[in-house]
Amino acid sequence: MAQDLRDMARRVTPGMSLALPVDYAGVSMAMTRPLIEHGAGGLHLVCVPTGGLQVDMLIGAGLVATVETSAVSLGEAGGAPRFNDAVRQGGIRILDATCPAIHAGLMAAQKGVPFLPIRGLIGSDVLANRPDWRVIDNPFAASDPVALIPAIRPDVAIFHAPMADREGNVWIGRRRELAAMAYAASETLVTVERIVDRSLLADEMTAAGTLPALYVSAVAQAPRGAWPYGLWGEYASDTDELMRYAAAARTAKGFAEYMAGFVGQEMPA
Repeated sequence: MAQDLRDMARRVTPGMSLALPVDYAGVSMAMTRPLIEHGAGGLHLVCVPTGGLQVDMLIGAGLVATVETSAVSLGEAGGAPRFNDAVRQGGIRILDATCPAIHAGLMAAQKGVPFLPIRGLIGSDVLANRPDWRVIDNPFAASDPVALIPAIRPDVAIFHAPMADREGNVWIGRRRELAAMAYAASETLVTVERIVDRSLLADEMTAAGTLPALYVSAVAQAPRGAWPYGLWGEYASDTDELMRYAAAARTAKGFAEYMAGFVGQEMPA
């Protein structure tokens, strides 16, 4: 099941929807460069539940048509400059959401139902600006409205994890949002720090935190593949590099100059 990063990127075609994880949950930065080089545009990004550097780079590269998210930022490094500029220029469509709404949509897809009800949106401007969300009366109680979030079914989920085995099982530990993405998506592309010979499902120490190969379409080994983000239990975020990007990408020219070095550079050891 192990594949080349560029081969995996070619599975993404123009107009697809991609589910991408929050910065602390295992962002496959290793896939960002191949995706940009591949050049499939018109993408609909579903941030689970927020987006960061990877989302900003794909927007800056001109590959994104729509972003569905509850926030996009670079955390301690500040705002996401290419995202912010695209919003100001009207270059992308924004589907504003909340964290619970994103998770509810993925859970609906996982359960094979068309929608899931949640409550916290009632009366909010977020709900008022999402015509695809609905409010109905609770059929079991009078005067009790609930909001309905339609199922989110990404074409592809992409994330990075510490390890996979040779059968394609992937250890995600406590990062259950990664499982939710994989369950909801038609395909799941995973990069990992290492591929181990033992079965992760047969090992009692790893089985409970393992995503079965049934939900994984392809795996590629990419050491330090989350950099400059960190990966739980493996390495910390490179805040200096994130800040360097944030400063450079404030302009389109600075973004292009940064990416000229980023695309094709080797990860630091």
